[in-house]
Amino acid sequence: MRALIDLAQHYGRGPVQSHDIAARQGLPEPYLNQLMTTLRKAGLVASKRGPSGGHALARAAELISLREAFDVLEGPAAPWWCVEETEPDCVYAPGCGLRPVWQAISAAVEQVLADLSLADIAARVREPLDSPRSSRSTSLTIVAAPK
Repeated sequence: MRALIDLAQHYGRGPVQSHDIAARQGLPEPYLNQLMTTLRKAGLVASKRGPSGGHALARAAELISLREAFDVLEGPAAPWWCVEETEPDCVYAPGCGLRPVWQAISAAVEQVLADLSLADIAARVREPLDSPRSSRSTSLTIVAAPK
């Protein structure tokens, strides 16, 4: 997610090289390259090879929700597998008092992720775009919208 936010901060400025993202985000470059391959295949990132190449968001940061990015990178946000299934294969499911709690937690997480875009998060990051990770401190507060 940090790599995507980094790309959102640089959106419209041309491709960003992997080693620059890795240095700013404190990620091993080989791991970052694996993530970029996954994100490119999912249509979230466009990559260009060569000396002037690098990575960029495939579309505007405002159009990429955290939900979409999370799905690609992490999979379901449900706290337990039984929440994902309509009829879980669990002996405790028929009278489970906790399943509705887990479902409510899952729905709340889904809603927060769906309501925020990469642009929303990039706008909240209070750090220079090109500062190395070791010398920065990030503070990010998410406040849920009242119902």
